[in-house]
This record gives sequence, structure tokens and C-alpha cells, in this order.
Amino acid sequence: MKKIAIIGATGMLGEPVTKAFINEGFDVSLLVRNVNKAKQIFPSNVRLVQGDLRDIESIGQFLSEQEGLYLNLSVKQNSGKSDFQPEREGLDHVLQIAKNNTTVTRIGYLSSLIHLYQGQNGFDWWAFDLKQEAVSKIKNSGLPYSIFYPSTFMENYDKGSYRQGKNIVLAGTSKYKMYLISGNDYARQVVKTFQRDNGNNEYVIQGKEGFTADEAAKVFVENYTKEKLKIMKAPMALMSFMGLFSNKFNYGAKIVDALNNYPEKFEAEKTWLDLGEPQTKFIDYIQNV
Repeated sequence: MKKIAIIGATGMLGEPVTKAFINEGFDVSLLVRNVNKAKQIFPSNVRLVQGDLRDIESIGQFLSEQEGLYLNLSVKQNSGKSDFQPEREGLDHVLQIAKNNTTVTRIGYLSSLIHLYQGQNGFDWWAFDLKQEAVSKIKNSGLPYSIFYPSTFMENYDKGSYRQGKNIVLAGTSKYKMYLISGNDYARQVVKTFQRDNGNNEYVIQGKEGFTADEAAKVFVENYTKEKLKIMKAPMALMSFMGLFSNKFNYGAKIVDALNNYPEKFEAEKTWLDLGEPQTKFIDYIQNV
């Protein structure tokens, strides 16, 4: 397999995956809303198709003559259950085209580990139902698949949800260690699945080091040298209350609740055996960002 189509290439996790495919010599095609942004990130030999997951015609053009398809979709923080969702209506459009496009022989899909918290301790959130339904749709599509269930990414402390300006913002109490992995290590594992192109697979994506959110924040602040950062604690009750009036605050409260309480354990043995062990230590990541 040499031709790979990627949806969600310009995000925090899509970018390292896309660059890993490029570095391994794949013929890469991207479906993007903003062509100029993509041109600034990726080399000129990458095929760019301007389009949107609402537009079946652009998806059909995008998937023409492609062999592999990698999906990096997500629920927007300010969206609601009734809004258009890339992992629901968007995925339906993609699968509709892909199943009728005989050149597509494998789908890779970025899910999450903590969505498995749905139903535990009375936790109930429509976004996690959506993610479970997305997995079922891909499994029932009839196309070979590789589904990835990552733990927390190191990038969340630098570019993602924990980082707010010069603060690392936490809420509640993180009860279990999360096996942090870097986006680059994950990217190499994703590429390996398409190089193997071997049956249907589900992979837990975890790094070698386990930290609670509080422990990881402390390590990040102590070892980050570009500027002085502080750890701030937001009251969980306040986030939940604000979530009654704001989709964005509701998203944050639900994600934090799941992250704090999902009983993560190390489950990546099969992933490492098939796709290789992650190499990045958290301190090394911090000192090189």
C-alpha cells in the first residue's frame, strides 16, 4: 500500500501522523477546508483536496484511486448533540463513499481510551455514545480496519487541553495513572499498521511512563524552560455548573471527569509487539518542545 488519504491532517495529532506517512514515502492526499494552511504545514508534493465532510461530492473526489484512509475526527468543544458531527454524519458520508470505492482497502480510525468510561460510576455523555457508535460503524463497514485507542498525549500539556496560556489548568482529582505517549510515537505506530496491512486490528496506544494528571503537570512545569508556567486548579463543581449554560464548559467538565476517574491500566503489549515500542520519555518531550 502506497496511497494514503487522510482526513483531519492539520490538527495537533493529525499533523505528526501525516508527516510520518510522508517521511515513509507514502503518496499522501489530504481533505482540507483551508488549503493555504495545509500548504504552510506540508510539502508541495502532497495532494490537497478542498472540501468538507458535509459534501459527499468532495469526499468522492478525494477518495478516488486511494488505497488507505486514516480518520482523525473529533467532537468540537462548542458543539451540541444535535449539531453536525464529523464522527457521526461525517463518518456516514465517508463510509458511504469508501464502501463503493473498491480501491480503499483499509481504514484507520483515531478513537480514545477514556470513552470506555461511558456507563461507569453513572457517567453518561452523548459524545462518548457517538464515539462508540463510530467504532461500530467502521467494524460493520465490511472494510478492513485498524482502530486506535490512545491514552493521554504529551502534547496536551503543551498545545492541548491542559495548557491555557502560561498556566497548566487542572480540575478535580486525578485518581489513576495515564500512560502518556507523544504524537510522534503514535504516528509511527499508525504508519506501521498500513505497512503491515494485516487483517482487522484494535490497538491500545500507551507510552512507557504512567502519571496522574497532577504528577504530569508538576513534571512539565519543573522541566519546561521556554517560560515560567504555573499550575492552576479549577473547581470541578464550578466547571459542571458552567456546563449547564455552555457547550464548551460542558465538554471540559465531561472530559475532565472521565480523565480523572477512568481506571486506566497498561494494555499496550499487543500494540508494542505489532507496531513497535514508543521511544519518547516525557522529560525529553518537554525539553524539546
